[in-house]
Amino acid sequence: MSKSPKYRRILLKLSGEALMGEDSYGINRATIQAIVKQIKTVVDMNVQVAVVIGGGNIFRGVAPAAEGMDRATADYMGMLATVMNALALQDAMRHIGLVSRVQSALNIEQVAEPYIRGKAIRYLEEGRVVIFGAGTGNPFFTTDTAAALRGLEINADIVMKATKVDGIYTDDPKTHPDAMRYSNISFDEAINKNLKVMDATALTLCRDQKMPISVFSIFKEGALMRVVMGEDEGTFVHI
Repeated sequence: MSKSPKYRRILLKLSGEALMGEDSYGINRATIQAIVKQIKTVVDMNVQVAVVIGGGNIFRGVAPAAEGMDRATADYMGMLATVMNALALQDAMRHIGLVSRVQSALNIEQVAEPYIRGKAIRYLEEGRVVIFGAGTGNPFFTTDTAAALRGLEINADIVMKATKVDGIYTDDPKTHPDAMRYSNISFDEAINKNLKVMDATALTLCRDQKMPISVFSIFKEGALMRVVMGEDEGTFVHI
């Protein structure tokens, strides 16, 4: 008898940078196809998937490009970048037969539905992927915080942060080859050691609401499925 998934409803946080692949900016088609293929694998296992996507591959409010700009204006531009990524993700999903809906925290009704919690939950129950764009809809909040917030709102079992690194390490594995990967770590330890799992607001929100986080590499073949199955993949952050 095959093992069933450990999690039935997940919130997947994808950074905008993840969509770049090896490119210096924008969206790499092969990379986005590989990501949606992993998502389809878990959807085919009847796992309900919601996605929060960043916009750093196009524009980031705290990047050098935003220097001298009003911070709120720069953040709104970043939110619009996340909607562009959400539409690209939706299009890639359509090509492989995945039905998805884009909900935006900013009203852009010609291209995306407004975020409505009840609708999002209904879509998930119907087996559709829900992609949340425009972060929280507010400046000064990151898409990490949006992921924590939406994960809690839709009653997800876990927030999964997909990155370029396969978990949380004791030090930067690029500059310190001897750095060790944590297989699991407590929220307090991650916060106290300033391990840059997610920004502090997102981390504290998840800790206070007892929402576990998994940090893993989306570039490892089958990694998302292994996390969903509860296998030792990436780093598990818990109370």
